[in-house]
Amino acid sequence: MVNMNNNTHTINNRTTVNMMLSRTECNILRGIAIVGIVLHNYCHWLRHIVQENEYQFNQHNVDWFHNIITHSFNELTIFHLLSFFGHYGVPIFLFLSAYGLVIKYETTNNIENQPTVYRFLRFHWLKLFRMMIVGFSAFILVDAITEGQHHYKVIDIVAQMGLFNNVLPNPDDIIWPGPYWFFGLMLQLYIVYRLFLYKKNWIWIVLLIAICTIIELKCAPNGEALNRWRYNFVGGMLPFGLGLLCAKYMRNTTLYAYVIMFVCSLLLIWYGSNSFFVWLFVPMFVCFAGISFVKLLSYWNLNYPKYTFGIAKMFNWLGVISAALFISHPITRKIIIPISRNGDYWTGLLLYIITSICVAWLFKEIMKRVPSPKL
Repeated sequence: MVNMNNNTHTINNRTTVNMMLSRTECNILRGIAIVGIVLHNYCHWLRHIVQENEYQFNQHNVDWFHNIITHSFNELTIFHLLSFFGHYGVPIFLFLSAYGLVIKYETTNNIENQPTVYRFLRFHWLKLFRMMIVGFSAFILVDAITEGQHHYKVIDIVAQMGLFNNVLPNPDDIIWPGPYWFFGLMLQLYIVYRLFLYKKNWIWIVLLIAICTIIELKCAPNGEALNRWRYNFVGGMLPFGLGLLCAKYMRNTTLYAYVIMFVCSLLLIWYGSNSFFVWLFVPMFVCFAGISFVKLLSYWNLNYPKYTFGIAKMFNWLGVISAALFISHPITRKIIIPISRNGDYWTGLLLYIITSICVAWLFKEIMKRVPSPKL
């Protein structure tokens, strides 16, 4: 059984839960997020499967999704759900990254955890590059010998190595494998954090979130401008800023409040996906849903250890290998996807899951042998 390290106590007959996230709870959230991302990135490549609204808001995709859910509930429904909602694992990763930055750099007086701007950015660039280069090298080899290989330009390769390909024109076409846009996004957010938000109070964080949201609102819902902004830090500022705020200001709350938060967040995710304005805030609702779920799961494991069903243990383990799973799943997807595209949807998906987990475990062992950067 996973030890959730969750402190609960009762005040006035109400169970109060420690609002701060433990290491295990963070791993469980990472596990949930990576499952959503990995399955989404497979499902949305399939024909006749609903497409998501990740970088742009396309009303056609919303109508398509609701038509499928209300009229065509069948063996492919889970593929539609994963394709439409699975990408929201990304905001959870952004939230956790920001949360971890505050815990590491702002809650200690250790001089080693107060690096200069140069040392901070160098350390985090090397961490991202260390992960990216292992997966990218393997993917290039697989891509070259499988159907539909990508034709790289020199600037595309240089930008991928430098982790700045997000800022180039037509990111949809030049970033390959597609999920690796995340590395450039994280580097931008590290820069924004260290230059503008490091040890700043909530006003600065909320102000920057508001500015980024206004920029998005000024764009056409299905326009290229919004697409470009959301490939960069502007599109990720809401969940990232929320992670900073939660790490700085979260307080204990009641178990009942978490139940309400979880239910309301799910409803807001579902209905918020229908409107461009509310859709911009869905990443926030996803983070709240994730926090409340993991806190409820912690409470359940602590009080009903005989009925945990291994859920926390499974997601905790997936969270531990999440980085390796992220960099390796484009490789297995490229190889396995033809099976599902030829009509064997579930066979391909099952093989993809099995091979992705096994390859991720192998990549994790490889990454242990790649020198880690020093702060």
